[in-house]
Amino acid sequence: MAEPRRVLAPLPPVGGARFLVVEARYYDGIGDMLLAGARRALEAAGATVEVVNVPGALEIPAAVRMLMQGGAYAGAVALGCVIRGETYHFEIVAGESSRALMDLTVDHMLPIGNGILTVENEQQAVVRADPQQGDKGGDAARAAITLYHLRQRAGLV
Repeated sequence: MAEPRRVLAPLPPVGGARFLVVEARYYDGIGDMLLAGARRALEAAGATVEVVNVPGALEIPAAVRMLMQGGAYAGAVALGCVIRGETYHFEIVAGESSRALMDLTVDHMLPIGNGILTVENEQQAVVRADPQQGDKGGDAARAAITLYHLRQRAGLV
């Protein structure tokens, strides 16, 4: 079961700013829920949304870096799901995708929300991805919006 939802204060609008959503479509049903939550949060803030698909979570940071390099996007949301299997692959994919996104955020001061789920099983993923339950796609979008506003406040735009 997902943790109790906190009350979310509305975020200041982003005035039509363009946000990139990069999603790994490895698990389509889970991806659909993550994207629905992210899209709802971004559109509620007045953002324009562009979605790009990549094969898996390891490709997300590279796509974010390539597409944000030219400054066409105000921020990015990374969406995907890594489910633990029988091998060490889970740790590599979960750790490296998260580390690479954090490196981009810190080193390049990019407003990126990390919505890559790292879970034990598909049931956990569904609870976390479902916009009516965990809404981790929406959480990642709200994180990107918050960082976008902080970046503007710091005069880095």
